[in-house]
Amino acid sequence: MKIAVITGVSRGLGEAVAERFLQSNISVVGISRSENKRLSQLAKENNIIYEHYTGNLTELQEAEKIIEKVSAKLGEIKPTTIYLVNNAAMVNPVHQASQISNRELDDHIQLNLTVPMMVTNALLERANDLEAEFIGLMITSGAAESPIYGWSAYCSSKAALNMYTKTVALEQEELASNHKIIAFNPGIMDTNMQSDIRKHSHEEFIDIERFKAYKTNQMLKSPEKVAEVIFPILTKTEKLINGHIYNVGDYL
Repeated sequence: MKIAVITGVSRGLGEAVAERFLQSNISVVGISRSENKRLSQLAKENNIIYEHYTGNLTELQEAEKIIEKVSAKLGEIKPTTIYLVNNAAMVNPVHQASQISNRELDDHIQLNLTVPMMVTNALLERANDLEAEFIGLMITSGAAESPIYGWSAYCSSKAALNMYTKTVALEQEELASNHKIIAFNPGIMDTNMQSDIRKHSHEEFIDIERFKAYKTNQMLKSPEKVAEVIFPILTKTEKLINGHIYNVGDYL
């Protein structure tokens, strides 16, 4: 059987991607701060597995425990293919770099960079143990390539995530494994993250008016439309380019 492990399933893109997998009769393991009962109900209707693990991924020890539980669950299920969508992330702290506290920075890097690396490392190992195929996707951003005032943490974490993706892909190619890992830039979506961005002051984020205009001018894509792009990319594995940074703009 095939199974998808998805972080940040409580809402937004994570929820939409999880729903898309469940609709295609692919079981899902979800990770987020709060449980998504709608996904549980959808899994019941389709008579497939939906497991959820609740926790705060910004706390290292808590993240480690969740990852251990997920890995153990996969060991019980013994899937032939493991999909991973590392989606959970935050844009905050948004401010000039000199105004960011160490705690804010630590939480940001933990969620946006350390956790995706931890989950990927663990599931790659589990896939090897099970002799299963591993297909990983990192949700990245155009901010990984372009500096944005007030986003020093976000731009840096996403840039690092891109390089991690490319490096792990290189390793898998050298090992001649059947594992693949890519990154995907979903562009600007109508999510709570965008709502949070619009709440900042001009002092913290000088592009605030441009981001408000995205909403006013209906330029934000729905998470559901983006999920419809992600799903075929991930599941048509023979066409996947290992280490590639995919962009939603090439599809929508």
